[in-house]
Amino acid sequence: MQALEGIKVLELSRTLAGPYASMLLGDMGADIIKVEQPEKGDELRHFTPPSWNDESCYFLATNRNKRSIAIDLKSPEGKEIVYKLVKQADVLIENFRTGTLDKMGLGYESIKEINPKIVYCSISGFGRTGPERFRAGYDLLLQGFGGLMSITGEPDRPPAKAGMSIADLSTGLFAVYGILIAIFARVRTNKGQFVDASLLDSQVALLNHMIPGYFATGQAVRRHGSAHESFVPYQAFTAKDQDIILATPNNRLWEKCCRALGWEDLLEDLRFVTNDERVRHRAVLVTIIQERLSKIESSEIFKLLDAEGVPCGPIHTIDQVVTHPQVVAREMILEVNHPNVENLKLPGFPIKLSDTPAVLKKRPPLLGEHTEEILRELEYKHEDIQFLKEIKVVE
Repeated sequence: MQALEGIKVLELSRTLAGPYASMLLGDMGADIIKVEQPEKGDELRHFTPPSWNDESCYFLATNRNKRSIAIDLKSPEGKEIVYKLVKQADVLIENFRTGTLDKMGLGYESIKEINPKIVYCSISGFGRTGPERFRAGYDLLLQGFGGLMSITGEPDRPPAKAGMSIADLSTGLFAVYGILIAIFARVRTNKGQFVDASLLDSQVALLNHMIPGYFATGQAVRRHGSAHESFVPYQAFTAKDQDIILATPNNRLWEKCCRALGWEDLLEDLRFVTNDERVRHRAVLVTIIQERLSKIESSEIFKLLDAEGVPCGPIHTIDQVVTHPQVVAREMILEVNHPNVENLKLPGFPIKLSDTPAVLKKRPPLLGEHTEEILRELEYKHEDIQFLKEIKVVE
């Protein structure tokens, strides 16, 4: 048994945030019906490079455990199919521009008339309210608009974006959070509701302590590269053979670090006695630490610090991550057969449940692969399906 078995999700979203959210629900057992545009499909199918045997790696990584049906949403017959799907659905996820689905008769007000119990999750760049609600939103734009880029990168270099699509992916996570809460609330109220998730809200929420910190001090956080504004040392350093991470966010770990590495002299320096003092004298201390670590092999550093429980480690590249024994032991790389990609490898399930675990039941679907199957479930006859294909309502 899986926790979300029996939950049916209608996905009208594309690119990353919405599909990521629905995939996470599918991993836990929900039946995900992905509605795509005929011929083109989800635009994520065309996000390349990278590709694997002409399949977009973006799409492959974000669309397992789904069924694909290709429908022309602008046609009356296509809308009728969606309405029938809505009657059976528990959740609808969409990420069209604000107002687009309302004009098509597929907005929340229209959908809840058909199914009052539906949880309707709307994902957008800036949210469905406010003066910026009609603006298009992409991950890079919201990393900038939401403040992330202002705190990412080296202090003497231009702002940098995160290496992954953190605005999209975090919004997908928050969307799942909202959807599950709404499903839980429905158990008590017997009513669905509207879930409004946005990339902007997600980025502002992730600023976390930096927001009260700004109001407390009147100063916005600056870029510190790999370092942390509140702790020293807590950043990347270069050992004799490779870059490493050293993290001592409190005085106890700092003392253990110094004793393990034979740096007792730093413990006696009044500039470095407390974390507040270390932050105040950041530039001096970091220079000293870097000069000393550059003369020691990383393996020796790790051996000495691990023995004392001081957080430290290498900075892995992707190829090192996916083959690391710990990642393999955690089953974070999945293998699945795909008609176009033999032994397709995907990121694994980030949450492990003891009794109702995530399961990989379906590989990422081909465009419209399940159109006929889904239409038959809606009690469309064979001749009706063929007619809809002939007039290009479905594919």
